[in-house]
Amino acid sequence: MPFREINSKMVEATVIPGQRLFSQRGAMLAYRGEVSFTPNLGGGQGGLMSMIGRRVAGEATPLMTVEGSGTVLFGHGGHHIQVIALAGDTLYVEADRLLAFDGTLEQGTMFLGSQGGVMGMVRGQVSGQGLFTTTLKGHGSVAVMAHGGVVELPLVPGRPVHVDPQAYVAHHGDVRNKLSTALGWRDMVGRGSGEAFQLELSGSGAVYVQASEEKL
Repeated sequence: MPFREINSKMVEATVIPGQRLFSQRGAMLAYRGEVSFTPNLGGGQGGLMSMIGRRVAGEATPLMTVEGSGTVLFGHGGHHIQVIALAGDTLYVEADRLLAFDGTLEQGTMFLGSQGGVMGMVRGQVSGQGLFTTTLKGHGSVAVMAHGGVVELPLVPGRPVHVDPQAYVAHHGDVRNKLSTALGWRDMVGRGSGEAFQLELSGSGAVYVQASEEKL
C-alpha cells in the first residue's frame, strides 16, 4: 500500500478492503470513502512486546489502525514527510517520527545497546532520543517525519558516514552504528551533540538525515 506524496508535508494513502495500515494518532488530515480509525494499544504488528518497548522508551502514543475502502491524507505538525520503501529489509526509526506505515510490515523494538554496546546507550542519553528504537521489517512503505527536509545518504562498505545524533532520522540495510567523540570529555561539558559526538554508521544500506537538529 504505497503512499503518494502530495507535497513535502502531506501524503495520500489508498485503503483497500482486507488490508490495513497504521498511523500516528492525530495524523489524519482528511479522507474519502468508508474508512475507519481505531486506537491500537497492542503496538501494531509487534504485539505486546512492541507495546512494552514503546512504553519503556516513553513512546506510549497509541497507533491508529486504518481500515476500509477509500483514500486518506496524512500529515502532522507541518513536519516534512519522507516516504521510504522497504523490500524485505528492516528500517530502524524513532517511534515518534513514524507518520504511517503499511500493516504488512512487522513492527518491533530494538535496544540501541544491542548495536552500539555501551556507546549506543550513551548515544541515547546524549541525543535525548531514548534507548530504544522502533523496527519495521518486510515489504511495504513507511512515511516518516523530520524537521526541515530529509536527505538520503547511501552507505557502502568501507566508507562510513558520520552523522550528528540529533540529525539522525532512520536507517536501513546491513548497518552498524557506533558513537565516537569529537572532543575530549572535559571539552564536551555544555556543548551540543553535534560538537561533541558523531554517530558513525557503516555497512551497506542508507541513512536518512534531517536538516534541523530539533527533536519532534
